[in-house]
Amino acid sequence: MFFRVARLRHTVPLLLAFSPLVSARDESLFTSSVTYCAPATTLLIQQFDVAYFAKNSSIWFNISAASVDPNVNVSANIMLNVYGTHAVNFTIDLCSLFNGALCPLPMYNFTGSDSIPLPSSLGVTNKIPGIAYKIPDLEAYAQLSLNDVSTGELKACVQATLSNGWSAHQVAVEWATGALGLLALFSAIGYSLSTEGLAPYRLFDLFYLYQWAASTAFLDLNYSSVYRAFATNFSWAMGLFSASASSPIQLSINNMRHLTGGNMADATGGSAVALVNRKLSPYNAESSSSYAAPTSGIAGLGAESFFAFPNITSAKYVAPASLATVHDFSSAGQVQLVTASSSNVLEAGVPIYVNSVGIATANAFMTVFLVALMLAAILLAVLGVCYVGVILAGRHSQRKDDRYVEWRYRFPFFARAWLLRVCLVMFTPVTIFTLYQWTLKDSWLSILLSVILLLAVVGYLLYPIFLTVRLAIRSTPYALYTQTDHLNSHGPLYALYRTQRYFANIPLLVAILSKSIFIAFAQANGEVQVIFILLVECGVLASLLVLRPHRTRGADVLATYLAITRVVCTGLMIAFMESLNLAAIPRVAIGIVIAVIISIAVIVMFFNTLVNLGLMRLLPARLRRSSSPGSPTDASVLEKGGDASGHSGESHSPLGRPRNPTPERNVPLDPNVRQTYPSSPSQTTDHQSVYSEESGSTTLGSLLPRRWSFQPSQPSHSRSNSQSQPSPHSTNFLSTASSPRQSLPPSPLYSHSRSHSRQPTIDEHGPLPA
Repeated sequence: MFFRVARLRHTVPLLLAFSPLVSARDESLFTSSVTYCAPATTLLIQQFDVAYFAKNSSIWFNISAASVDPNVNVSANIMLNVYGTHAVNFTIDLCSLFNGALCPLPMYNFTGSDSIPLPSSLGVTNKIPGIAYKIPDLEAYAQLSLNDVSTGELKACVQATLSNGWSAHQVAVEWATGALGLLALFSAIGYSLSTEGLAPYRLFDLFYLYQWAASTAFLDLNYSSVYRAFATNFSWAMGLFSASASSPIQLSINNMRHLTGGNMADATGGSAVALVNRKLSPYNAESSSSYAAPTSGIAGLGAESFFAFPNITSAKYVAPASLATVHDFSSAGQVQLVTASSSNVLEAGVPIYVNSVGIATANAFMTVFLVALMLAAILLAVLGVCYVGVILAGRHSQRKDDRYVEWRYRFPFFARAWLLRVCLVMFTPVTIFTLYQWTLKDSWLSILLSVILLLAVVGYLLYPIFLTVRLAIRSTPYALYTQTDHLNSHGPLYALYRTQRYFANIPLLVAILSKSIFIAFAQANGEVQVIFILLVECGVLASLLVLRPHRTRGADVLATYLAITRVVCTGLMIAFMESLNLAAIPRVAIGIVIAVIISIAVIVMFFNTLVNLGLMRLLPARLRRSSSPGSPTDASVLEKGGDASGHSGESHSPLGRPRNPTPERNVPLDPNVRQTYPSSPSQTTDHQSVYSEESGSTTLGSLLPRRWSFQPSQPSHSRSNSQSQPSPHSTNFLSTASSPRQSLPPSPLYSHSRSHSRQPTIDEHGPLPA
């Protein structure tokens, strides 16, 4: 039956690409969760553990149960469901086991624990292929049904999911992705202090990839267990850190909810798989009729011949003390009742996902809220310490230069930019879980806090977007890159893009908000969710292909690749729709394919982070010189200057200072340019150069075309003594490109003469004059 699953053995190791700790493990199958599949009226179960070891073909069991009805003689039906197929289904007579100790069912606490070797005549080893011990997140469960021998009435029903110990959810993967996130964060902090580098902008791309990978498991679809487990590796990026039912934070959230009108269930102490809807993986039940076992009589296979165990009587028993033990049993049990009409059933999407990481459904938003609050507190504390450090360094500096004054002036813009980056990173989880909290209607305080958080994050994003669009409309898009105050504050929104494509980030933000709306308000219809989200992802991809907004071709290729990844993975998720009723094994294969595609995207972003960190500088100089600047494989083309064709167009530094674009033709310089001009004003035939001794300023050259714009910094000899330090009331540090005249930067080619000599000028339409 596993022959189709065996084809997946070549792709399973790819899921462990980030895990360096893969050790050998005994091949075994064991119970991972236990639930009642019928009301526990006759048999009470406190513990039910069963494990099969392939090495010696033995079974270990640990059972703790008790009966509350006297004189109950039952037969046991055992059904094994593996990937939606009934692999085993037989009935035995319990009176033939344990020397008749279970017939009738004992009215006391029965505890048995032992390891029993299975006889070779059963052929269990041949019936279970080796792939069953290797494939992660095995979708199999065993159901034990006890039926009255005389009437056939169902007395008890217990379901136990089986596991082989392997899972696509690995702690090593969480640590590896978290380490990559920290590396990108530190790289972004370092490069945000300079005028070069794309690391501050790639930080959002990396975290959005993590968050999108996690959100793909939020839809109302019948995911395979292996993909659902894989998606939980990125839960930390959504602010959902793994917790337990006894976590102090989760207990505090529970108390808060219950005190403010919340009545939803808290997180369970056991596995969330036990509460999954039986129509979904790993149960894959066709209908609610599978909750009850067949009520047919004893099968033709005799109990004596099937369970001919040589040491069956070595099981350990606890003799009855009193009937009071039975009543204490009911309160001590951890096994929960899950039927088709139970209120604690976890439906597909957000409920299963958040409970899989130990967080109750109603606690999801509050967990994200507390994480956002802690992140904001850390950011404000770090910025405050840095600002105090800048002030103290300026006061105690022995050199009274302009550096500390400039940093003190620029620091508010630096702080606003990082607050904007944090809001961009938190935009996805805040919108998803805020809107989802509104659909729960659980606690009025949670709803109030969700409104406040949503307004804070969205408002901090909308206001800079409004200022940016208004500035571009009233002036020109080029002004966005020359007004340094605006650029240093709101640059994370548009500095990554070309001048005419400053609005390219808006479609992505609209797409994130649209997907959050579909996840939250269309949670009962997975078909609507996946189809509309696929359309949204296709729209984002189309905008990238049409606009090509980035300043470099390499950046456009990277953004397009990530968009294609989202489109392909979303399209493959159509196979998870319940209405298609696709078999479990194809769904497992599709889930593994999606996980591999996402893993490759994470690896690509890992290398991109290393490139943005400056890894190319570690290469030998001869290797860096071997690639031409116009080559598409050149790292400088990929992350810093012009596109792959060598044209830079209206290229700007990421943090705002316009670059001097490379001229399309070489401009010959006259060797006599350093010649001193006549000092007599009468010998001057034009008025393009003016010098005033009273003002101490000079204008060199005529108005240059935009492609000849120089680094817009004010020369030292063109400022008066009163302007030697930057004014805190000035609107920018740099002169705008729209000014009628620009002063040339200080250069050895243009030395100022005390004899009031006229300086050479650059003609707008030609080279330097002779």
